[in-house]
Amino acid sequence: MAKGPEAFRTISEAADELGVPQHVLRFWESRFSFIRPMKRAGGRRFYRPQDIVVLRGVMRLLHEEGYTIKGVQRLHREEGVKRIAGAAEAPAPTEAPLQAEPELQMPAAGPTPAADAEHRAVLLDTLGMLEAAKAELDRVLQSR
Repeated sequence: MAKGPEAFRTISEAADELGVPQHVLRFWESRFSFIRPMKRAGGRRFYRPQDIVVLRGVMRLLHEEGYTIKGVQRLHREEGVKRIAGAAEAPAPTEAPLQAEPELQMPAAGPTPAADAEHRAVLLDTLGMLEAAKAELDRVLQSR
């Protein structure tokens, strides 16, 4: 029996509807404070219809419009969750949006001091995220 459009979705149903693995939804929850599914006893997640719309907006911004995680976070901070949800319904862009961050590419002629500093900043930021994730995992494992 199919669920109605207003029914809550489990994480597996939400992942299937969006076409992404469940771990991606959990990862997005860790990176985007505005993704907050209901959690029942035992930590089971239930996504409301408006959560699915927001997730679809995040997916579209990341996968179709070329935003980075930080770009989506900035968009949320500057324009709010309605803008994120609105991305789910917006028509496909004909050219790259101005808000999208360009991909970081290695220079063709070899690294320059400025490029090295930029790459170092990106790597340090990534290291910080990995250390935070490890600390969270350690905390969860210690609480068992």
